Amino acid sequence: MNQKVTIIAEAGVNHNGDLALAYKLIDAAVEAGADIVKFQTFKAEHLVTQEARQCEYQTVNTAIRESQFAMLKRLELPYEHHGPLISYCDKKGIQFLSTAFDEQSLSFLVNDLGVSKLKIPSGEITNGPFLLAHAKTGADIILSTGMSTLADIELALAVLAFGFTKPEEACSIAACQSAYASEAGQQALKQKVTLLHCTSDYPAKLEDINLKAMNTMASAFGIPVGYSDHSEGIAVALAAVARGGVVIEKHFTLDKTLPGPDHKASLEPRELNYMVANIRSVERALGSGIKTFTESEVENRSIVRKNLVTTRAIKAGELWQPDMITAKRSGSGRSPMEYWSLIGNTVVTDLDDEQEI
Repeated sequence: MNQKVTIIAEAGVNHNGDLALAYKLIDAAVEAGADIVKFQTFKAEHLVTQEARQCEYQTVNTAIRESQFAMLKRLELPYEHHGPLISYCDKKGIQFLSTAFDEQSLSFLVNDLGVSKLKIPSGEITNGPFLLAHAKTGADIILSTGMSTLADIELALAVLAFGFTKPEEACSIAACQSAYASEAGQQALKQKVTLLHCTSDYPAKLEDINLKAMNTMASAFGIPVGYSDHSEGIAVALAAVARGGVVIEKHFTLDKTLPGPDHKASLEPRELNYMVANIRSVERALGSGIKTFTESEVENRSIVRKNLVTTRAIKAGELWQPDMITAKRSGSGRSPMEYWSLIGNTVVTDLDDEQEI
């Protein structure tokens, strides 16, 4: 049986700081059949400097050139909104998830709200102390790997392995590498971490996605992999499922024309519904991987496959010759694979033309 793909509907900052809009995003994720709805938790003053510039896509998508700080300050999800949103998710039967972008927000999610699954974004994969803080919580972790090399990912996993297995000890790169090489460290990573391949551009160009890298990561690290999709449409997300991705994360919005940096690269509710339905279809089609005939094919086998039949009436005692036998669909009889074992042997009973042998 295939593992069910976990679908994360990434609301992110598409609530635009509006609690009512955040509730509507949860409703849309539930309606689509997503497993998780994810937000972002941060304090702008702990995330960026006052002078940090926007990414080019943020300037293009918002049509406003301003500092990252000014943009993100408007997009904060206030701490006091989290509790009501979690309660609403519980009521609606969908899991709440949020990405922390600073240690205060991480502590808030884990210690104040009791969140047991954490998502680390691509931009934090080289932030060793922050990775360590995540691992020390003991929570399950989803780690996005945009902008990363295998070496970046391995070092990040080493820090997580150390935090999982030696949370009370003093940390160093050497100690992290030792934890990563240990049986306990590898076991913890396999049990607690999922890696997401990602291309950190919004929207990501198809030629930059390199989806095969998802499988490279699975082979290199031996832990579950998935895909955080920033491409337009749903084709790449479906391809990721077909290639074995166990988690799919996709941004969504109520309206792509809303102001904000991520709306334009997000799915609208109708598209999110379509993506979820198609992922479930791909899941069903993947099967066990064992190549054999199915129950539905049994009847067709006898109808569609050919069997050995005579080309003319034959008397007992004749020797089978090639021109006496052909293969036709007849519904039953010997497989044509037995053809060579008959040639030259004696016919044991009288046979009519086109009679099954």
